[in-house]
Amino acid sequence: MKHHLNLTEKQALVTRYTGGETVSAICMETGISKSTLYSWIKQYQPARTRSGRVITPKDYDSLLRRCEKQEKLIAVLKTAGCLQSAPLKEKLMALERLYGQFSVHVLCEALDVPRGTFYNHIKRNKRGNSSYAKHREELREAIQDIFDESRQTFGSEKICAVLHERGYKAGTTLVRELMSEMGLSSISTTSKRQWKKSNSYERKSNILQRQFHAETPNCVWVSDVTCMKLKDRYYYLCAVVDLYSRKVIAHKVSTRNSTQLITETLRMAYDARMPGENLIFHSDQGSQYTSQAFRQLLKKLKITQSFSNAGTPHDNAVMESSFAVFKKEEFYRSAYRSESELRKKVDEYIAFYNQKRPHTTLNLQTPERYENAFFRKQ
Repeated sequence: MKHHLNLTEKQALVTRYTGGETVSAICMETGISKSTLYSWIKQYQPARTRSGRVITPKDYDSLLRRCEKQEKLIAVLKTAGCLQSAPLKEKLMALERLYGQFSVHVLCEALDVPRGTFYNHIKRNKRGNSSYAKHREELREAIQDIFDESRQTFGSEKICAVLHERGYKAGTTLVRELMSEMGLSSISTTSKRQWKKSNSYERKSNILQRQFHAETPNCVWVSDVTCMKLKDRYYYLCAVVDLYSRKVIAHKVSTRNSTQLITETLRMAYDARMPGENLIFHSDQGSQYTSQAFRQLLKKLKITQSFSNAGTPHDNAVMESSFAVFKKEEFYRSAYRSESELRKKVDEYIAFYNQKRPHTTLNLQTPERYENAFFRKQ
């Protein structure tokens, strides 16, 4: 049996087939399987174009790919506004503006820039580049809108298509990257099975069981989201509280009650505290907290998730009480003139709550003082 044939030998067998020999006869003689020979026939059987040129399907596919690549290279050259002969710095700046709209291979080939040089330029500049950051933030907001409008069913390709319809410039790679950062993932075809698994897990996972006492800091964190209305617009405050000291260790205000909101708040808490591996995170069963993206993040950070029982707010009484105090002592007493003032006052109140407001559960000590006392003993 002949196992390895070069291109010329394969084409010779295909020529025998086109010349009238049967597949069975060729396979019997050569020891090649019929499926293999049929695949070669599909690739190498020649056809004649209108101009008289003989071409195989594989040649045709190759030409199509080359044409598509050339079209992309031309599109980059038209959009970039500079030529291959331009100074390197100018070319890098031009390519940076197109980053995410085309693949890096196409961008760098179009202006003859080494890929490593371009990657280093992007890595060096993206943190300090305000226009780059602004563009990404605008895309984040647009992506969140489209994702919510699609009832969380659109993936990166569909969202990218809608972005283009709405006048945004972004490629699928960039959209996929931003969705990953935002904790957004499309509902998959196995959503029903995942839903059953998720709900089964949630019914068994009320680890806290209303035991609102922790022996040490960073042992149990609780979290929730509350809604605030300002001038016919709703704002959402997400907070994470350490159960040991009742200290608000992270908070964030957003115009959307989204997975991104709680994901970013959790990351703020985690980066600030750097807890060990025995941390429990407790919340209600809201869709953001039960989302696959958020639960995957907790798993990645080695945090155990605990849920209140469905329809039982008292299972998360510490957060309910904290938000009630915030609204009575701050939100309901203030007339905010703008969103920026609302955000500023929320920050100021939480600083007051942590540093100056005595807490009954802590023997009338402030959360910060109570926690500092623990660390001093250590």
